[in-house]
Amino acid sequence: MSAHTSFLAHERFRWFKRSAWLCLIVIVVYSVYAPVGGRNGGTWVGYGLGTIGLLMILWLSWLGVKKRGFSGGSHSIRGWTSAHVYLGLSLTIIATLHTGFEFGWNVHTLAYALMMLVILSGGFGVFAYLRYPAKMSENLVGQSASALKKEMQDLDIRIARLTQRLPDSFAEAARMSLDQTKIGGGFMALLSGSSKKCGSAKAVALASSQAETLTDSAQQTSATEMVASLSRKAEIASRLRRDLSYKAIMDIWLWLHVPLTLGLIASLGAHVFIVFYYW
Repeated sequence: MSAHTSFLAHERFRWFKRSAWLCLIVIVVYSVYAPVGGRNGGTWVGYGLGTIGLLMILWLSWLGVKKRGFSGGSHSIRGWTSAHVYLGLSLTIIATLHTGFEFGWNVHTLAYALMMLVILSGGFGVFAYLRYPAKMSENLVGQSASALKKEMQDLDIRIARLTQRLPDSFAEAARMSLDQTKIGGGFMALLSGSSKKCGSAKAVALASSQAETLTDSAQQTSATEMVASLSRKAEIASRLRRDLSYKAIMDIWLWLHVPLTLGLIASLGAHVFIVFYYW
């Protein structure tokens, strides 16, 4: 498996197996214990599950920050990431059983809802990091974004030189490519990665149509080179837009995951305070 996907199967699914055993034990204990008045978060099992869930959430939140500073190499990072994913998923069972399936319009249910949203956003993060790094590598074809930008600058210089050998009508295509080729922009532009309004793509069509009217062989050669340069620039611009789009999609989960996690920790603090102070 590649480095982008192996964290799920790290050390033969070690953390999946551990999380599965944890969930199995929790389910068995919850099923066997039948207190008077029914199962709920106020029984000793409920308190136990709540404590386990709280400690796991705090540890996983700390791990999400700490893992960026690990120096143990990619193997260690994959291990911690695998633990983060599988233990995070196990919280869906632990926290649900902690509630005793009792929900209402209160801070306790808010904490549960925020936890589920954090897990869902984390799931999207797993999907993004499984899918998009490989697509980014494929899109850039082994080149860096900075190298492609440098090539675009060189193409602009070449297009400007070729324009000097051609009729004035080709200057409009060159200006269109220079002024209307945009990389990035607003949030929606980043996400879409669309090249429908690309100035270079429009310039290719304009220069191609102008080239058909030429009769001089030298000008035809220059026009062919200009069309090829504009086409290459349009291709690079499209690749760079897709690269930014992939990066934006990968960042979305952080924009959601981190604030939701902070909200979860705050609501858990209120949940614990209310339980021990008022109950």
